[in-house]
Amino acid sequence: MIDRLETMRLFVRVFERGSFTKAAADLSIPRSTASEAIQRLERDLGSRLLERTTRHIAPTPDGQAYYHRCVSILADLEEAESALRGREPSGLLRIDAPGTLTRTYILPHLSAFLSKYPKITLQLGQTERLVDLVREGVDCVIRAGSPDDSVMITRHLTDLQEVTCASPEYLARFGTPKTVDDLKDHRMVGFLSSRTGTAMPLEFKIGDKFKEVTLPALVTANDADTVHHLAMEGFGIAQAPKYRFLTDLEAGRLVEVLPKAPPPPIALAAYYPQNRQLSPRVRVFLDWVVGIFEKAAL
Repeated sequence: MIDRLETMRLFVRVFERGSFTKAAADLSIPRSTASEAIQRLERDLGSRLLERTTRHIAPTPDGQAYYHRCVSILADLEEAESALRGREPSGLLRIDAPGTLTRTYILPHLSAFLSKYPKITLQLGQTERLVDLVREGVDCVIRAGSPDDSVMITRHLTDLQEVTCASPEYLARFGTPKTVDDLKDHRMVGFLSSRTGTAMPLEFKIGDKFKEVTLPALVTANDADTVHHLAMEGFGIAQAPKYRFLTDLEAGRLVEVLPKAPPPPIALAAYYPQNRQLSPRVRVFLDWVVGIFEKAAL
């Protein structure tokens, strides 16, 4: 039998994951134990918290209210214990960030972070898509751009310099554009927006104005690494943060085009749910990753 505090933690995880099986796996307990604990909680409270079907779990109105109170209570408790006991931040920290960015900026410094906070264990997801932090059990995501999501709090990390580039083979075939107007005879590698499902236009800064240009695309992709490789294979002009292309630019496998009309910089930020207080482990991670990007050459 698990106590009430652990049952609250379990209920929060079931609510967020939408699954007894996933919540039980997160907390390393049998699914049957998780199910019995929530049933016992509902009996004790005299209220049904979750509606269950064979495929889906959904909170009742009472379940919604109880979840928000549990999140607040658990965050306050963790904060109080850390302050009074001088306890180190601990527990599993789930982060999601683009793969190349993770490998370029986070992994080289990760040993120092985990040495400083040895009671934290880290789970790294590496995606470009929008993530439902609550449903997927993620503590914080790092993303470029400005997700339109009112349920997340934003912590700005840096502004990423973007670059326009193409392969030497592509430029030999189509010519090197000298101005943005020259792009009418060119094509692009389309990067699909996870929000709209359509290819994002190329962007250029001309003087103090910005111009968007959408070119024909033989191939589109929703993964930035794939767009990178498509550009190297000569499928068209591509834009992305410069750090992603830097090695290939230096090696001559890609060539910067229209450097006098660069894309506008893109904001990089960490996001976390606004309906929960920051746990100590999330707070120290955010402070650490802010420091990483303050020192990075971007």
